[in-house]
Amino acid sequence: MARIRDKWRRWISHRREQEPLAEALLDCFPGVVVLTDAHGVILRVNPGFEQHSGHSAKALVGRRITCLDVDPLHGDISHALAHCVARRRPWRGVLLCRRADGGLTHQDGDFQPLGADRGEPLRLLVTLHDITELRQKALHDHALLERLQGTLSRLPGAVFQLRQDARGGLDFLYLSDGLCSLSGLSSRSVMDRSDALLERVHVEDQSPLSTSLAQSAVSLEPWALEFRLETADGIRWLEGRASPSRRRDGTTLWDGMLLDITPRKQEEQRTQRLVSTDMLTGALNRRAFFDFGEAVRAHAARQGRSVPVAMLDIDHFKRLNDSHGHAVGDLALQAFAMTCRDSLRPYDLFARIGGEEFAIMLVDSSPEEAWGVLDRLRAAVEAIEIEVADTTLWITVSLGLAVLPPEGSLDLALSQADQALYRAKHEGRNRLAGSPDYSRIHEDARR
Repeated sequence: MARIRDKWRRWISHRREQEPLAEALLDCFPGVVVLTDAHGVILRVNPGFEQHSGHSAKALVGRRITCLDVDPLHGDISHALAHCVARRRPWRGVLLCRRADGGLTHQDGDFQPLGADRGEPLRLLVTLHDITELRQKALHDHALLERLQGTLSRLPGAVFQLRQDARGGLDFLYLSDGLCSLSGLSSRSVMDRSDALLERVHVEDQSPLSTSLAQSAVSLEPWALEFRLETADGIRWLEGRASPSRRRDGTTLWDGMLLDITPRKQEEQRTQRLVSTDMLTGALNRRAFFDFGEAVRAHAARQGRSVPVAMLDIDHFKRLNDSHGHAVGDLALQAFAMTCRDSLRPYDLFARIGGEEFAIMLVDSSPEEAWGVLDRLRAAVEAIEIEVADTTLWITVSLGLAVLPPEGSLDLALSQADQALYRAKHEGRNRLAGSPDYSRIHEDARR
């Protein structure tokens, strides 16, 4: 019996300790606490109810909690109440409520069913916490984000964040909608699979792109590159610029932008053509021939190959000018240049060196192949007909062929081709002659 009395005293003591704690929690809760029955009728409210809702406890006890809703019949509180009663499960969400003064507030609501599992009448413990300021800030931030997204989508390019993991894999964490106008690809598809964009980089620019990113990742210096992108509308030039940063996990991030520079590159190419082209014939001028020719020689030298070089001179061109005038001479030069261009491949170099003298470099052709190419060109020139008034004029060309060896000089090769050209003229014109070096290489190849 004494043991039972001790347990009773301890329980009473514990109960007395808990009741002040519960009251303290209700007093200090930063919101509304309501106890309702299964129909939503308010049975009790916390002391701070009036401060946080604007309604007095006396006025609302005995009324349904839905009176706090902006729509007492079909509002959010009605749905939350029905959910808890029907499923006997908690409900939590954001509610739009009306204060006593008519002001609207957003409340973080929690509806907790009580007593149903113990056979007692179902009651609901409802807590409401005012999040109006937080929601307004969130809406403000969302509006700012939408305006930023709109601004980014109107930029003449795409803003991006690119990540390289510790193994060197690349993926886009962000791409603005401007990517679609640049590439025809949606931002989402590229963020899901970065190769959708990277695979469209022009094959000649893929290695420079990889190298420049690798260098930027190591040095953390700003990345910048102009490269071509293959799109449904053709080749498009892009300029990429970004600032790198390193994360603690070893990944590298680039924040940057892609700009469409196609019009600028087209203008640069047009300007380059004007600077490097003979205006009358459309052939390269002397300076451009030596600039491009040196690049061809260097490329061939890395592969240990020789490059065929030829000098051409229209036969008796001075006599044609003196007899028929410079206008006819210009027509002859234009017809000659067009025929030569048609007889060569697009990447072979063809230039007007001066007057009626022209030069050719046959890219990726062997010395043995060069003779046949140039002799067919000679025959095509011989077939040119120039109609002047009631007269038909014909022209012919003499050619000298030499070989530029891997470590040789373009000036020297042209000098040897010029000597061979002189010999072709001396031997009767309208013919092709080879330099001694060409003849020796040709004989060695035949053996």
